[in-house]
Amino acid sequence: MKILILGAGQVGTTAAYSLAREEANEVTIVDRNPDKLREFQERLDARTVLGHAAHPDVLERAGAGDAEMIIALTNSDEINMVACQVAGSLFETPRKIARIRSREYAKHQTLFRPDGIPVDIIISPEQLVTAHIDELINFPGALQVLEFSEGRVRLVAARAHEGGALINRPIRELPEHIPNVECRVAAIYREGSSILPDGDTVVREDDEVFFVAARKDIQAVLSEVRGPEDPIRRVVIAGGGNIGMLLADALEDSNQVKVIERSYERARRISERLDKAIVLHGDATDENLLLEENIDRTDVFVAVTNAEEANILSAMLARRIGANKVMALINKPAYADLAATGTIDIAISPHQITLGSLLAHVRRGDVVKVHALRHGAAEAIEAVAHGDIRESRVVGRTIEDIRLPRGSTISAIVRGEDVLMAHHDTVIEEDDHVILFVADRRQIDEVERLFEVD
Repeated sequence: MKILILGAGQVGTTAAYSLAREEANEVTIVDRNPDKLREFQERLDARTVLGHAAHPDVLERAGAGDAEMIIALTNSDEINMVACQVAGSLFETPRKIARIRSREYAKHQTLFRPDGIPVDIIISPEQLVTAHIDELINFPGALQVLEFSEGRVRLVAARAHEGGALINRPIRELPEHIPNVECRVAAIYREGSSILPDGDTVVREDDEVFFVAARKDIQAVLSEVRGPEDPIRRVVIAGGGNIGMLLADALEDSNQVKVIERSYERARRISERLDKAIVLHGDATDENLLLEENIDRTDVFVAVTNAEEANILSAMLARRIGANKVMALINKPAYADLAATGTIDIAISPHQITLGSLLAHVRRGDVVKVHALRHGAAEAIEAVAHGDIRESRVVGRTIEDIRLPRGSTISAIVRGEDVLMAHHDTVIEEDDHVILFVADRRQIDEVERLFEVD
């Protein structure tokens, strides 16, 4: 697929690196910063074009006339929208994706249509990140909570804890502990290496366990892996930017929420927009302020300022003072490794969260949902099965008869309103939504081909 990426910022960079590594894609990157483009040329097999992302002559040089998809990811909503307008009007680019950060634009969906602003898909990293953190707070103990099939199914990652009943026990004993719950362990990571689990696989302490279950059953399975967790009540948010304000708005009705914002004007504005949350003017890296606000009695401290160094420092400080769990918004993979050391419980990567939303529109076959996992090394996919047994490589076949690439598993199937855990003799039917875990993203091309109709 010929893909044109506009903007070599953090989100654009992540998307370009991910898409350009796949043999099926031919990627071109447009940016006004020659240093960023030079770095791409040194590290990737991708074409670069220097210039303004919305100018017709720049898009023409970038190959907009032949591109199958344009992904506008600059830091300006207006440039992204105009670029899609130019690509649609002058070059008839089939699919146009734009990053729209402003709620003022995003809330007026009627703006984005063929006879208006021709943006086919809107990506809002701030809203995606907010929803991701909200899910983590709803399910204490989870490292990741990813939804499929409009929320009917969740893929959850959790660190096995010594209080869990499943620790040092084989997976096949799980139904004995929770007999009325169906789940499937999709993957286990032990000391950084992937283990393809079967019924005899024994869960060890500190294993990172990925399991699939219906939403109503997630807490029961988490208790088996980690032991019982207290519900979250008190939340402190460091940073009152777009993400901080959206998160406070989502949580304030069900939790005691405090927001710490460094800018007085910003703190005043968001205090007027929030109903119940307490907004404090101050620096989240100020130890005295954290002590005054009783951080030691906080269930979750989440740092989402625009400065990742400040996020890391404030989260580490909150942990030292006594916060039960700390999360930090971290962009750089090297910094994200701090989470693996236990210094920070959860490192939130906005780029990986956004990337999953983009990949769903790039994949071949009818792929409706993609989540990037473990810094992009693995993926979880929701694909729809089409055709019949003559046209499809999956329809009419049992799970054990489907030739999945090594390291890939089918975990669950959504059939209408029913959620079915995948067993070796489960037969896939037409229009089933199939949830797959792919431990090695280099196998994605082979997985996609399975769901293409001949």
